Amino acid sequence: MALGLKPYCLVVLFVFLVSFEALVRDVDAAGECGRTPIRSAAASLSPCLGAAGNAKAKVPPACCAKVGALLKTSPRCLCAILLSPLAKQAGIKPAIGIGIPKRCNIRNRQAGKKCGRYTVP
Repeated sequence: MALGLKPYCLVVLFVFLVSFEALVRDVDAAGECGRTPIRSAAASLSPCLGAAGNAKAKVPPACCAKVGALLKTSPRCLCAILLSPLAKQAGIKPAIGIGIPKRCNIRNRQAGKKCGRYTVP
């Protein structure tokens, strides 16, 4: 029973961290995620938390839909989210998270691109 609650606890933790980040800092400038603040873009990817921390975890369809939409509108935003301090606090592993588009079979993903020291598969 406790194992079934773990993903929900991670989501609650992630939402808390996103909310806390919003209280601490407010960014108005356009960045890697366009006019959307990185914390809001990261919050939209909350269905991906389990898959971004565990390479063997199944990627939920909601995650694939969010990642696909993000890659269409702001391709560099995913990398910015994965390398952000917020992602690190949430337990997201960039080397695993960067592979989510491939695990989702997203056709128009960026292949062979760098995301920090990680290469998109």
